[in-house]
Amino acid sequence: MRAACAMGTSESGRGRVTEAQDIIPSICTHILSKVQAKSGSQLTQAWPPRCSRGEGTQPSTRNTGLHRAKGCSKPSSPTCRRSVCPAEELPFEDASVDLLTSFTAAHWFDIEKFMREANRVVKPGGCVVISTYTVDMSLRYGNCSEKLTKVFRESWDLLLKYSHNRIKLVLEDYKDIFEALPFPDKKRITDIFDKIPMTVAGVVGYLESVSPYQAFKKNDPEAAKSLLQETEKRMLEVMGVSSRETPVEFWVRHVCVLGCKGR
Repeated sequence: MRAACAMGTSESGRGRVTEAQDIIPSICTHILSKVQAKSGSQLTQAWPPRCSRGEGTQPSTRNTGLHRAKGCSKPSSPTCRRSVCPAEELPFEDASVDLLTSFTAAHWFDIEKFMREANRVVKPGGCVVISTYTVDMSLRYGNCSEKLTKVFRESWDLLLKYSHNRIKLVLEDYKDIFEALPFPDKKRITDIFDKIPMTVAGVVGYLESVSPYQAFKKNDPEAAKSLLQETEKRMLEVMGVSSRETPVEFWVRHVCVLGCKGR
């Protein structure tokens, strides 16, 4: 079993995407079950770890981190190989990959070229999984979940004004990416919901990690800093607590494009 995972890399995140990274591994089991049902293969030991960092990437960052695995479960395994390359120029032989995955990164790719590469490297009967978390998010805490989510959404909506036009692919649930996948046996799943334990500080850190915030900060550093401070203040007031380490439930919806190449 050979698996390759394409993931975005962030030159400007400086480690702030920790919270965003936590969103991705939690859906792997869900997607694995669907891939295994399609392929009939046992993929558990070939699933690449920590394939994330997409939302924090900048559109000018064209390199993609790749994991290639053959029966490995640990990133340090001698059977795993990592490389950095453009997503549109994968360093694999023709028909050599059983599973190609991309998490929170595909909306930055040249979709036509990436799909051509995916079609080239995936074996007959192999699968492609392209997934991202969406902006359909909510917060839950006690009996103030609705008000807390409203505070979060107001900050998100402001940041979305600074989003790159490629984020449109995310806002449209990867519809264009699904249509571009050249495999006839394919499916788009838009109702994967996940609950992630976070803290108030973690939620604010997540907002700081996303690419629209980085664009906002570049345009108006003081206003960007003020937004984070005000968001945290309002969250604490709504929750009736004083500690930014107070835990909350962070709910997020994922979208996944799954395709299997004909044999």
